Amino acid sequence: MFGTLPVGPGDYVVVPTGTTHRWVVPDGGRLDLLVVEASGHVRPPQRYLSQTGQFLETAPYCERDLRGPDGPFVVDASGEVDVLVRHRGGMTRYTLPASPFDVVAWDGHLWPWALSIHDFEPLVGRIHQPPHVHQTFEGPGFVVCSFVPRPYDFHPDAVKVPYHHSNVDSDEVIFYSDGDFMSRAGAGIGVGSLSLHPGGFVHGPQPGSVERAADATHTEEVAVMIDTFRPLLLGPAAGDVADPDYPWTWSRQP
Repeated sequence: MFGTLPVGPGDYVVVPTGTTHRWVVPDGGRLDLLVVEASGHVRPPQRYLSQTGQFLETAPYCERDLRGPDGPFVVDASGEVDVLVRHRGGMTRYTLPASPFDVVAWDGHLWPWALSIHDFEPLVGRIHQPPHVHQTFEGPGFVVCSFVPRPYDFHPDAVKVPYHHSNVDSDEVIFYSDGDFMSRAGAGIGVGSLSLHPGGFVHGPQPGSVERAADATHTEEVAVMIDTFRPLLLGPAAGDVADPDYPWTWSRQP
């Protein structure tokens, strides 16, 4: 009922709980999707907002970057229509006497919206910045971060690629969307890959990555990181596509 929300490569689409939505890709287009389902609302991090809810000047994106639906989306249809409602317990099918899109306009303060990852402005520094500077959204029990092309750390002795670390309070998933992932060269990582580094698992750049990045001035990667604050459970589909050699890639040069 809100209208059509056009989306394309690199777009985040935020669908608030309980909204009837419609978003489309360009004519003839195709998108590979990373879907994150939450048990509550997904929103900009609270530290990016003022006490009155406006984006602060230090936030990596602002109201001008958010895109709402072109609406309303009107369908003149008669007869019963099925609507699937996703909620905490799963899915419920409602049969309505007419289309829910037979509207003149809509009003309120909750609607689906989009943000391009390419409009996320990265924070850089003389030395390597901690992961939370890439945070884009927060949800119940998890955060979403964006890695986008950015200048490398510019201190003369800076280690430009992420140094080896292990997460204490979270499991870490990274979706590699586009570009060149210098720190993971030789690991089999490519566009469309997903990696999972559970809490306590030491991970970082591939052997030789620090040396290869010595003369580089900027990154060329686009990736989405999801940190969950409860352990992730893997379904059978993950086991079917998992690379059994991935954990051993840190032991060899690419």
